[in-house]
Amino acid sequence: MEYTYVAYNKNRRLTKGKLNASNEGAANTLLNASGFQVLSLKSKPAFLSSEKLNMSLSKVNPKEVIMFSRQMALLLSSGTDIIASLELLQTQVTDKELKKKLSEVAADIRGGSSLSNAMRKHPRVFPALYWRAVSAGEKSGSMETVMRQMADYMEKRILTQKKIKGALSYPIMVLVAAVVVIAIMVQFVIPSFSSLYVAFGANLPKSAKTLLDTSAWLKNNGLYLLIGAALLAGAGFAVSRTRRGKYEIDRVMLRMPIIGRINNLNELARLCRTMALLFKVGLPLPDIMALSVQNTNNTIVAESIEGVQKDLIRGEGLSKPMAKRPFFLPLMVQMVEVGEETGNLDNTLATVAETYEVEADDKTAAAVGLIQPIMTVVLGAVVALLATTMVSAMYGLYGQVK
Repeated sequence: MEYTYVAYNKNRRLTKGKLNASNEGAANTLLNASGFQVLSLKSKPAFLSSEKLNMSLSKVNPKEVIMFSRQMALLLSSGTDIIASLELLQTQVTDKELKKKLSEVAADIRGGSSLSNAMRKHPRVFPALYWRAVSAGEKSGSMETVMRQMADYMEKRILTQKKIKGALSYPIMVLVAAVVVIAIMVQFVIPSFSSLYVAFGANLPKSAKTLLDTSAWLKNNGLYLLIGAALLAGAGFAVSRTRRGKYEIDRVMLRMPIIGRINNLNELARLCRTMALLFKVGLPLPDIMALSVQNTNNTIVAESIEGVQKDLIRGEGLSKPMAKRPFFLPLMVQMVEVGEETGNLDNTLATVAETYEVEADDKTAAAVGLIQPIMTVVLGAVVALLATTMVSAMYGLYGQVK
């Protein structure tokens, strides 16, 4: 399997690259043997491989991980040791995959492994962000606090995603309804009228004739259109899987009117939440930036964060490198500068995250509120046009028969 990594080399310079290894443990061993200190390691399974399919099927519901984190924090704060806590939680977890992973984690700890290293072997359940935070908690002796913070972080992220999906659900339903209505009229309603007009040899108005000809063409070539649309969608999907294609798509998504601003705010809010969490648990800033890169799916955002990380390692601080890059909005840059000066960066970033989340919610609600009436008017106009055209043709036919 192919892996991409971000690591420090022997000269303490940040580097990234790719390597092939049988599993994540083997990839770590190869990098460590070469003198690299690994910051992040991500697998790139082959397209539609059996391994990728198995990983998607065995994915654990994030809500289950949130519940586990909260219960683990409660047990640890009550004085229960880690292995006993894991064994107790195994009996309460309903997700079979999570139960299996917890059993393997407990077995590794009995064999002398730390909790973070045991979790590291299961990236589909405990991603790098999670086990690195746990590792920091182990070193600082604040495991229960870290567990609660991770649960809060994951819960907030799920809530944000749920809001976005809920806001987009109505426009999507209206669009689907419009397509279904038009398809029914083209497939069944208009052809029945067409046969009637042909039988009477009616001289139809130009608008009605155009509509009937278009309907007949769509009915005769509908299958070819569907095949063409499917091929086009497949080609678009294939392009989106390439590095350049994904880069261009991500760039467009951040520059689109209205939607681009919302995407920018959501990405910044997530970044601020991630940085605040990791800074609070005690990770150094270069490691925080490396994990933040791994925590985003947008290549433009990842590129911006990597640039800040490189400048940070060169001693330029955090706010100055951010100011050079348009992805980071002025408010965030100014607040980060204040956080650096006051030594209160985690709370400052959390405040920025809340501010951007509120703004993103407001802009999303406003955009959806604008889309809904527009789609309703367009759907009504299409149906009205079809109905008016057919009725005018019927009146023309009635005049001829009379």
